[in-house]
Amino acid sequence: MSNLNNAAYPVNGRVILHIDMNAFYCSVHEAVDPEQYQGKPTAVAGSVELRKGIIVTCSYAARAKGIKTGMLVGQAQKMCPELILIRPDFDLYRQFSRRFMKIAYEYSPLVEAMSIDECYIDITGSKQFGTPLEIAERIQRRIRDELHLPCSVGVAPNKLLAKMASDMKKPNGISVLRKRDVPHVLWEKPCAYLYGIGGKTADKLKRLNIHSLGQLAEASDKLLSEQFGVLGAHLKRSANGEDDSPVQPEQDQSKSIGHTTTLPNNYTERSDIHRVFLNLADQVGRRLRRQKLLTQTVQITIRDPDMKTITRASKLNNPTENREDIYEMACKLFEDHWLAGKPVRLLGITLQNLLDKTEVPVQLDLFDYQKQPVKEKLNKAMDALRDKFGEHAILTAGMLGDDPSTLIRNHKTRGTSLQMDHLKRHPLEEE
Repeated sequence: MSNLNNAAYPVNGRVILHIDMNAFYCSVHEAVDPEQYQGKPTAVAGSVELRKGIIVTCSYAARAKGIKTGMLVGQAQKMCPELILIRPDFDLYRQFSRRFMKIAYEYSPLVEAMSIDECYIDITGSKQFGTPLEIAERIQRRIRDELHLPCSVGVAPNKLLAKMASDMKKPNGISVLRKRDVPHVLWEKPCAYLYGIGGKTADKLKRLNIHSLGQLAEASDKLLSEQFGVLGAHLKRSANGEDDSPVQPEQDQSKSIGHTTTLPNNYTERSDIHRVFLNLADQVGRRLRRQKLLTQTVQITIRDPDMKTITRASKLNNPTENREDIYEMACKLFEDHWLAGKPVRLLGITLQNLLDKTEVPVQLDLFDYQKQPVKEKLNKAMDALRDKFGEHAILTAGMLGDDPSTLIRNHKTRGTSLQMDHLKRHPLEEE
């Protein structure tokens, strides 16, 4: 990792910042009510009343006592009796998220929000504000002075290294990670240390006798291609610190619709996980149709109890607005990239590469074209019910307890979407 000097802009190439808000939810509550929360062990919990609820996030004072995100509330209280539990306030978090994003936009129009508490900023064309390090320091200082929030900043030539750099010093750190730093900073680390490599991929690499990122960076192209297909080349490039993906500015991010949910406890059963995906597919599909869009790519997000998060995506054969197509791809991605029985704490679906439905001729499968009008009619009926009675007015049997895979299989046999007699009035469980 480079010294934190006044690093100049590269003659050729990009400069990317990754802003990561530290213990965001707890920090927001501390900023709003410092007298009650400042410097104290606090935790935002999904269910404050129920001891089986989980810790969504915790302050650094709580972490010093051994509290961890994903821990059961009852366990956390035994470990730290003075722990202050706080109900989540997502409207408040969104307010502060918009405010810190607004500061980011003052230094570049190229800002990509990754979640409520992190974003990438491409400052390649922002020389008027100073050196990369000066801009990072200025943004961090303004967030601290104006919002009273801590954040860590990674400075790098691409998104991958910027993300890795922002994790190196928390809270309130600024780290510079150049491509030339990769061999001595990252190569001794295990493969799972690299952002984007999940447990299943890391385990497979170990079986191939590839244990460190240095070994992955120098692995045989042929071996990686045989074992991982097109992903093999990507893994090797990442281990070498290479990443060409652009920062997608927020105004272009209307081409993305996503929803995630934190689970009430660790899920390991395939049927439970599929049920959550069916619920998520239903919600994002509804939002997709409301905007009269079609999706070409489905991405899933998976987080384990240790907060290790991976995302995986795949392109669909044809653009779609249907829940079933989204659900099936989400389940396939999960089966391909997550070890059976490994616990899951959070799941998400994001629809990408969206198209205007009115401008795209939908290419129908030879055996599916007769079903398409029926699917569209059912979608309209379900959407109309929700418009009239609210988003939670109806719920499919798959979400209530039947195995969603069986339901999807059955509806395909019948040649229609899930039949209306499978729809029940039931309030959806809150996120």
